[in-house]
Amino acid sequence: MNNIFAKRRARLLAMKAIRDNYVPGDRLVACPKCGGESQRKDVAGNLSVCPLCGYHFPIGAYYRLSTILDPGSFRELNAKLSAADPLSFPGYREKQRAAQRKTGLTEAAVTAAGTVGGRKCVVGVLDSRFLMGSMSAAVGEKITLAIEYAAKNKLPLILFSASGGARMQEGILSLMQMAKTSAALARFSEKGLLYISVLTDPTTGGVTASFASLGDIILAEPGALIGFAGPRVIQQTIGETLPEGFQRAEYQEEHGFVDAVVPRGELRETLSRLLRLHEKGGRP
Repeated sequence: MNNIFAKRRARLLAMKAIRDNYVPGDRLVACPKCGGESQRKDVAGNLSVCPLCGYHFPIGAYYRLSTILDPGSFRELNAKLSAADPLSFPGYREKQRAAQRKTGLTEAAVTAAGTVGGRKCVVGVLDSRFLMGSMSAAVGEKITLAIEYAAKNKLPLILFSASGGARMQEGILSLMQMAKTSAALARFSEKGLLYISVLTDPTTGGVTASFASLGDIILAEPGALIGFAGPRVIQQTIGETLPEGFQRAEYQEEHGFVDAVVPRGELRETLSRLLRLHEKGGRP
């Protein structure tokens, strides 16, 4: 019976991953970084990374999970949890429904239990296609519940960030999620458990100022924009020209904010190796 459910979950994840693995264009895809054109199938077959220059196209949450979790191990957590409209903000409900139709998601976060390299863990992913991955009260709740589930079951935690920050339509309730997720991670850390934060393009605003920056190990995808305020805002505020590559993953690694920049094709193996190294006694 367990095998039947595992196969069903694997098929569900595969179908959602196929839908998520969307690269703009028809047969040829123009890279926004190098301007070169590649066959869509070549980009998709390269984990949505440009074969010419290595630019990492944004990818959906379910596709991200399919590239990280072992086949058949996916079990989604709190799948039906979705945003409310606490402030009756004009047009917010319509934007939510439009994002749900576009992505097939209930909210900007997807969390799941599964295995990476045979090792059990909890993984959460923010999806930038859903209102720019902004953090609503529901997103904060999903992330917090995932942290608490990992703590209760003594599992490692991996969170992928991709966000424009707090969701303005929910005002202070959105900002409160910064403290909420940070407090949950503090309790998680007290249990001596491992938290790996993976920063993808872009990771900004309140997400950067909360759970994204609290990892025991912080990884980033190449070229990811990482910061609180964007470089344009900073440059206008201080009235100075910023260094080349400012706030990009490589710059952040050079300045100690990121532990390692890991290409998407190497990320699963890197996470598997980290989980293995942090097991009790470092057993292979």
